[in-house]
Amino acid sequence: MHTFQNRRRFLAGLTATGAAGFIGAPPSASAEPPPETATVRLPWQFRAFCEAPKNVAGELLRAEGFTDVRYIEPPSDADWNALLASGEMDFSADFSPGHITAIEAGLPVKVLAGLHSGCLELIANDSVRGIADLKGKRVGVFSLTSIPHVLVTLMAAYVGLDPAKDIQWIMSPDVSAPQLFNEGKIDAFLGAPPEPQEQHALKFGHTILSTTLDAPWSQYFCCMLSANADYVVRYPVATKRVLRAILKTADLCASDPELVARQLVDGKFTDRYNYALEALRETRYDRWREFDPEDTMRFYALRMQEVGFIKTDPNTIIADGTDWRFLNELKRELKT
Repeated sequence: MHTFQNRRRFLAGLTATGAAGFIGAPPSASAEPPPETATVRLPWQFRAFCEAPKNVAGELLRAEGFTDVRYIEPPSDADWNALLASGEMDFSADFSPGHITAIEAGLPVKVLAGLHSGCLELIANDSVRGIADLKGKRVGVFSLTSIPHVLVTLMAAYVGLDPAKDIQWIMSPDVSAPQLFNEGKIDAFLGAPPEPQEQHALKFGHTILSTTLDAPWSQYFCCMLSANADYVVRYPVATKRVLRAILKTADLCASDPELVARQLVDGKFTDRYNYALEALRETRYDRWREFDPEDTMRFYALRMQEVGFIKTDPNTIIADGTDWRFLNELKRELKT
């Protein structure tokens, strides 16, 4: 379990950036009752830069009335949605297809908001110039149920490939895809921060698709925040306060990435400040107000249905597994 210890530095940093409003609750919050529970449990994952709004929200969660903020380290092979559904965690973040798969499986999770619009890069060697060139090529994935496999499948199908037949999927649960790529054993892999930053530093391989920049993927949320469904029902005030703290931190990621990168290092979420800063500067954390998270869920659910990953109608996925009430309230409260 990991907690932020450096309260004074964080608060001082907020003040130094002129962001005192991140700590002060908006007028409507002062009229709210206190959270029904003082405890909130969030996952801790080393080097998860794209989840910075969740990772660095500890002080703002305390300002919202949570005296017991826990960052829990799940097993490396854990299904975070399963841990969320079981009640071992209260909130989590995952790629949109991960949430959709969990919802179709009947897990009691609720997607509450989008965190950012993209952080992934599909990196390939010189034999691959675009997605269509993946035909006959080797793509490294952890497993055929992993998010990289799902996303690259959707990307390939979108340009007319038959991913099951046209791509050689190289599964490697024990050796990372970047290592296989750098050893010449695969032709491409989908990297999440800090993997793209590390490849850029090595000057090995090139990006053929960026979910931050390339449509249609850049037009939808990438990581989204979810909660245990029972927590949402039992603790609606706490749910809104947690979401407010995380969305305020998303604003801070966009306005002061240097401060957040330091907090990621101080909170032991990474040991590489430079990679954290590069990832924070490139990731669009300012999109949570602009994009409609329901559009994201529908877009990915339709793509997943088309390739056979799910059978459930997208509208049913949305009805069963999302709750936008808190987000809609906070969009009104936290206007810039």
